[in-house]
Amino acid sequence: MSLSELLRGFRARARLTQAALAEEAGLSEQAISVLERGTRSRPRMDTIRSLTAALGLDADEAEQFLAVARGKRHEPRSHAPEAEIPVASDALPVPWQLPPAVPDFTGRAAQVEAILSVLRAPAGLRSDAVGLVTVTGMGGIGKTALAVQAAHRLADSYPDGHLYLNLRGYGPGQPMSAADALRQLLRSLGVDTQLIPEAVEEAAALLRSQLAGRRMLMLLDNAADGRQVMPLLPGSPGSAAIITSRGSLAALPGARQIRLDALSESESIELLSGVIGRSRVAAEPDAAEMLISFTGRLPLAVRLIGGRLAARPAWPIQHLVDLLHDEERRLDSLGSDETGVRASIASSVRFLESSDRDLDREAARALPLLSIPDGADLLTVVAAHLLDVPVRRADAILERLVDLNLLESVAPEHYRFHDLIRAYARELADQALTPPVRDAGLERILRFYTGFAWACQSLTHEASPRLRLATIHIKPIAALADTVPALAWLDDEQRNVMDRFRQASVSSLVRSDLLPELTLALFGYHESRSRWHEMRDLSAGMVELAEQRGLAAVAAWLEHDRAIPEAENGDLDIALAHLANALQRFRRLSDLTGQARCCTSLGHVLEQLGRLDEALDFTRQALALSLQIGDATIEGVSFVALGVLHNRLGQLAEAEDAFAQSIRLAEDSGDHRSLAKRYLNIAKSHVATGQIERALPSVFSSIEVAERSGNSNAESEARELAAVVYARLGEFATAAQHARSSLQLTRTVRNRLREGRVLFQLGRIMALEGKHTEAIDVLSQATEVLRDASPKIQREAVELIGQIQRAETITFGPTLF
Repeated sequence: MSLSELLRGFRARARLTQAALAEEAGLSEQAISVLERGTRSRPRMDTIRSLTAALGLDADEAEQFLAVARGKRHEPRSHAPEAEIPVASDALPVPWQLPPAVPDFTGRAAQVEAILSVLRAPAGLRSDAVGLVTVTGMGGIGKTALAVQAAHRLADSYPDGHLYLNLRGYGPGQPMSAADALRQLLRSLGVDTQLIPEAVEEAAALLRSQLAGRRMLMLLDNAADGRQVMPLLPGSPGSAAIITSRGSLAALPGARQIRLDALSESESIELLSGVIGRSRVAAEPDAAEMLISFTGRLPLAVRLIGGRLAARPAWPIQHLVDLLHDEERRLDSLGSDETGVRASIASSVRFLESSDRDLDREAARALPLLSIPDGADLLTVVAAHLLDVPVRRADAILERLVDLNLLESVAPEHYRFHDLIRAYARELADQALTPPVRDAGLERILRFYTGFAWACQSLTHEASPRLRLATIHIKPIAALADTVPALAWLDDEQRNVMDRFRQASVSSLVRSDLLPELTLALFGYHESRSRWHEMRDLSAGMVELAEQRGLAAVAAWLEHDRAIPEAENGDLDIALAHLANALQRFRRLSDLTGQARCCTSLGHVLEQLGRLDEALDFTRQALALSLQIGDATIEGVSFVALGVLHNRLGQLAEAEDAFAQSIRLAEDSGDHRSLAKRYLNIAKSHVATGQIERALPSVFSSIEVAERSGNSNAESEARELAAVVYARLGEFATAAQHARSSLQLTRTVRNRLREGRVLFQLGRIMALEGKHTEAIDVLSQATEVLRDASPKIQREAVELIGQIQRAETITFGPTLF
C-alpha cells in the first residue's frame, strides 16, 4: 500500500477533512493534499510524527505508517508489546540547520527561481549528478539571505534534512580548514567525534558515505574558493549544495553560477517598508530615497538602518538621514562602494554611544579594541584580558554587541565578528586608538596566553626546570583544573595563539620579553601533543631575541628546545648543533640542571647518529650532574639513556640494571608520565637492538600506566610501538589492531605527526599482509598528513607506495620509523 492510500484510509477512519487533519497536526492543508495525491512520497519525519498523533494511530499502525513513509516494506510485529514500538526511534539523524528565512525578503525573484529550477525535484526523483548552485557577489549583497530563502523553499525536495556551515572564507585570520568543516558536518550527521578522521581525504570519503542514498541539501556559506569546498560536496546523486562566496567559483565543475548585484531602488524601498512600515515610508518618500542612497542599496545596510528606525518609532526618517550625512562626510575618504555599509554599522555604534546606559557606552568603546586581534573566534576570557575588565563584565559587553548585531555568538563564550563589521571596527580603531593602546590590548592577550601555558606546563611537566623562569601567572580558571581540559583548551585556541603571536611580531611588541617567554611556556603543550611543527615555527628568532633582552636562561632553554623538532623529524645534525650551543650557554650560566638536560639530549642524538662513545660520555656527565644537584628526574632519564647505550654495545646485563634503576626512580616519584615514557624508551631500545620479544613486557607496562593515568597521548605512542613489535614478530593482524587503536587515540589528541606516522606503519603492515590496494590507500593518507608534519617520513611513505606498485619485497627496515 502506498503512503497516499494509507493516509487517506487513516483520515477517512478518523472522519477528518484535509483541513481538519491539517489543523489537528499543525500542518498546512496543502501539505496534506500533496501527500494524498502522491506527489511527495518521502515526507519529513516530524511531519509523520505529527500525523501519527493527530490520527490517533496505535503502535502497529504507527510502525506501518513510518515504514511506508521511509520507503520500506512493512513487516507486522504482532508479538511485540505496544510499549516496545518507539515511533521513528531508529531513524537516521535528520538535521534541519538552516537559519530562519528573513520574513521581509525582497526582490531576487529571478535568482530564487534560477536556484529552484536547478535543485527542485519531486521526492524520490534521482538525477545523474549532484545539484550545485553558487551565489557570488560583494560583502553585504545578500548572498546568504538569498541562499537561505531558496533552501527553505526546497524543503519538500530534500526530506532527509538540511546542513548549514559558515566556512569563514573572507575576513581577518584564516578561513575554516577543510578538516574542521568536515568534522562539523560529520558531527551534524551523528558521527561520533572520536571516529572522525583527521585526514581530509578520509573524512571527505566518510562524509560522502554518510550522504549516500539520502536526499539532503547543504548550504555552504562564505566559502574562500573552490578548493575549500570540493571535499565537502556530496558524492552521489540525490543530494545538493548551495555555495556562497565573495570570490568567483566558476571553476567548480557542474555548478550553476549566480552573481548578485545591488538591489534596485524600488526593491530597497520595499525592503525598508517591510522593516519600518509602509506608512512611515509613504509619509517621507524623499527622505526614504535619500536614506536608501546612503546604504549603497545593499540589503545588510538597509536592514541595519531600518532596524534602528524601527526601534525608534518617534524618529522622523529625515533625522536619521541628517545623522548619516555627518557619517558620510566622515567616511568620505574611504572612497569605496561600501560607504553605505560603513554608514549603517556606524549608526548602530552611534546608538550605543548616545545611550543613557553605561553598558551601551562601554560596549561602543570596546568595539574598536575587540576588533584588533587576528584569529577566528574571540573567547570571553580572552576579551576580558583584551579590554582589561572582569570576565563577567566582558560577557555583558559582548552580549550587548550581539543584541545590536555588531557581533555574532557562535557558541557559549565564543564570539565572532561579521567580516564587514570587523573591517569597520578596525577603521574606528585606527581613528580612535593610538598604536600603543592597540598593542597594549594585544599584549594583555599574550600575557594571558603565557600564564595559561605556564599553568598547563605545571600540569603536564610538573618537574620541568623551565617553570622556574615563569614571570607571568594567572588566576585559575576551569580549564586549568586538570591536564586533560587544559590541553583541550589549548587545542581549540592554538590557531588563535599562533595568529596573535605573529600579529605581535610585526607590531611594537616585536622586541618584547613576552614573545620568548610565551614560546618557552608552550613547551609543555607542544611536547605533550607532539606539535613539533608549531614549536619550530614559534621558536624562530626567539633565542636571539631572548639574548638581546638579557634573558640568558630563557635563551639557553629555547636553544635546547629548538633541537627537539629537528630530532623528532630526523634532522639529527641540526639538532646536535642546537644542543651543543645550548650546552655552552648553560655552562656560561653555571646552570647545572640545564647542563645535565643538554647532556642527556646530546647522548640521545649521538646514539641515533651511531656515535656511541661520545653518547656514553655525555650520558655519564648527565648522570654525575644529576646526582650532584639531586635531580631525580634527570637521574632517571640518564639511566634510561645508559641502558640504551649498553644495549647498543651488547652489554645486556648492564642495560637491564640501568633500566631497572630508571623505573624505580619514576615509581618512587609517582610521575606516571615519566614512568610510561621510560617503559616505552626501554621497549624501543630492545626493538632497535633486535630483542623483539623482550620489548613486549615494557610495551604493555607503558600502555597500562598510560591507561591508568588517562594519558591518551602516551597510550597512542605505546600502541604504535606495539604495532611495530607485533609486525616484527609476523603477527600482522594483532599489529594492525594496535595500529588502529593508536590511530584513534592519536586523532583524539590531535597529534598530526603521530597520525601520519601510524598511518605509515599501518600501510606497511597491510603491505606485509599482501593487502596492497588497502596499503596504498592508507599510505596515501599518510603522505597527506605528513606533508607539513614530517617531509622526511612522507618521502619514506611515497617510496613505499612505489615499492608496492613495483611488486618489490617489503620489509620493516632496520629502524623504527
